[in-house]
Amino acid sequence: MDLSSKVRAAFEAAFPGNDFSFVRVLPATDPKFGDYQCNDALKLAKAMKKNPREVASMVMEKLSGDEAISKIEVAGPGFLNITVSGEWIAASLAAVAADKNLLVPQKGAGKRVVIDYSSPNAAKQMHIGHIRSTVIGGAIDRIFRALGYEVIADNHLGDWGTQFGILLKGYRELLTEDERQNLTVATLEKCYVLSAAKAKEEDGLWREACKAELVKLQQGDEENLALWKRFIDISIGEFERMYAKLGVKFDTYRGESYYNDMMPGVVQRLQEASLAVESEGALVVNLEDEKLGVAIVRKSDGGYNYTTSDLACVESRVKEYDPERIIYVTDARQQLHFKQWFSIAAKTGCKTKLVHVPFGLMSFQGKAISTREGNLIRLDELLSEAVRRSLAIVASRNADGTSAEPTEEDVRLAEQIGYGAVKYSDLSHDPVTDIDFSWDKALALDGNSGPYLQYAYARVSSLMDKAGVSGVEGAFSVEEPAERRLALQLLEFPGAVVRAAEAYKPSVLAEYLFQTAQLYSSFYQNTPVLKSEDAVKRARLNLCALFGQILSKGLSCLGIETPRHI
Repeated sequence: MDLSSKVRAAFEAAFPGNDFSFVRVLPATDPKFGDYQCNDALKLAKAMKKNPREVASMVMEKLSGDEAISKIEVAGPGFLNITVSGEWIAASLAAVAADKNLLVPQKGAGKRVVIDYSSPNAAKQMHIGHIRSTVIGGAIDRIFRALGYEVIADNHLGDWGTQFGILLKGYRELLTEDERQNLTVATLEKCYVLSAAKAKEEDGLWREACKAELVKLQQGDEENLALWKRFIDISIGEFERMYAKLGVKFDTYRGESYYNDMMPGVVQRLQEASLAVESEGALVVNLEDEKLGVAIVRKSDGGYNYTTSDLACVESRVKEYDPERIIYVTDARQQLHFKQWFSIAAKTGCKTKLVHVPFGLMSFQGKAISTREGNLIRLDELLSEAVRRSLAIVASRNADGTSAEPTEEDVRLAEQIGYGAVKYSDLSHDPVTDIDFSWDKALALDGNSGPYLQYAYARVSSLMDKAGVSGVEGAFSVEEPAERRLALQLLEFPGAVVRAAEAYKPSVLAEYLFQTAQLYSSFYQNTPVLKSEDAVKRARLNLCALFGQILSKGLSCLGIETPRHI
């Protein structure tokens, strides 16, 4: 039984008949208070109108004699300060090591969650602006899978709308035969830029011709539909090439087009429920009472917008998957949009939990990312540069110091370091904050970076190889203060994964891994391992091995690989 469960049981024994699901034991804020603290006696005392110190004392009495606890005291207005026994720590470490999930609770077993992330526009190359949704969404995806959830990862592509009329017209008249035969996303993007520029010409003829192509597409013209499908297939192929580098996989690619035929029904149901009313020729849902303004669900020209599309999408997902929740990872500037349609969905009877995970803007080495400023860096270019710079790190660590042509193994290692650096530079921040990408910070071998954590894993792997052991064997022992600090930190891994999921913040797990790596470094520098006598050496190697397992599992949850040698 974990410590929180023990304390919860003590509350229940002291005050039977109450709900104590809220009770949690947390690491002490200061070692002088012990190893753990529980402050929930204050919450219970307020509800029961009792003295909190008296409540805490009654709980402490129920815990007295428990072999897991070597010392417990009531402090301040009613805090419980707990020091655990070395035997309990050793047994708990063994339990973590023996469990295939490292005791990460399978809270999601039997539950399904849909995660909507990345969502690039078809016929355009992915750029650095797409990295946040893709990387944050991918990490949340992996964290929920680690908790036992069945995850449906859906890429809601921008694959419909006015831009395709512009693209179809440009494809037919602005591309060469060779370009049409060997079509790429880069060519499609160039085609769109050229055609859009012509659509702005004063006579308006090109613009009208583009509209005509769009109407033909919307009405099901076979030739236009076939071209449109080709554009989409080529786009997805290019996106998947980028996703393969980032270790991201999607279960479905369902763009805006997938929900087109569903939108009239959505609007009709909103009207029947008296939620949608006419306003200046458009249909709107008034959310003024919730201070969310007015949401348009059908424009005055009869067209639909993102609100209608998202309502159709959630109806479809609920019907098909019956998920416990649906998570959307998008730009923070869309927060009002999501609040609006979440509210409308609830009014129409949607019971599924809808979660918006907003992320802030990204700048690049101090400069705002902007098409207008000409610094919209292609994602492919960013990842290639990450590998190029990482190859320099690999070369610098070669034993002979030569500058020979990199081997295939060197390139693979540079990809692991470079891609991991790019991801971690984002994931180490709270998603909602604006971040500035810096190569120096991302690729640093010290400080809070992906390469630092990968190097920590490589070092512990090297230690295990040198010792001739492959993992945890035998018992743990926690005697020295450095051992105890590291051991208690390792026991927090399951909680870190849970907290990251509950907050929808991979940064919670990233911060935990960084702190753990720092404690391991301190332990290794101050505590002899290989030079200890045999029994102590084996116990300390077990601690090192478990650190390696937890670091590898945690980085895997963030989508970052852990090479054994750097």
